[in-house]
Amino acid sequence: MKELSLNILDIAQNSITAEADLVEITLQETDTTLSLSIKDNGYGMSPEFLASVADPFSTTRTTRKVGMGIPLLKLAAEQTGGGITIASTQRKVDPEHCGTEITAFFHKDHLDFTPLGDIVSTICTLLQGFPEVDYLFTHSYVRTTEAGESETAVALDTRDMRVILGDDVPLSDPMVLLWVRDTLEEQYSELGK
Repeated sequence: MKELSLNILDIAQNSITAEADLVEITLQETDTTLSLSIKDNGYGMSPEFLASVADPFSTTRTTRKVGMGIPLLKLAAEQTGGGITIASTQRKVDPEHCGTEITAFFHKDHLDFTPLGDIVSTICTLLQGFPEVDYLFTHSYVRTTEAGESETAVALDTRDMRVILGDDVPLSDPMVLLWVRDTLEEQYSELGK
């Protein structure tokens, strides 16, 4: 994939297919590194499937016999000298703490680093396509300057939005999507991104 935001979209859709009602997307960035985590509370993976999930010919899809999301993310991370970790607990084993977390680490200063891309559109696409799911999105930056380290963040939590909107306004409402896009873009512009 040409942008990491497309990997995020693909893996978040896998979370939703796994019956997650909360998907947490966390980006932690420095001048030279990027850590990306996608965590859900879906039904999780069996230990056998978890062991083979990075194989492109290992998929639960019935529409095609290959699953490229995790293998492509793994390749993108490893080609920068980083890597991925995947942890999963099945719902039938632990209903209270089930789900999957995929974490990828990248060295941004490597020649083969895949750019993040349009993460705002990725978040809006998830809201539009799957408005019944909650999303917690956080993108934090730690910058080192002569004065020391400073951390800033872009964040969106749809659970807070639902409290304000109530039950009558879906997250996929065009005005809500426009507000989300404007809010995230404003937060990114304040960070100089």
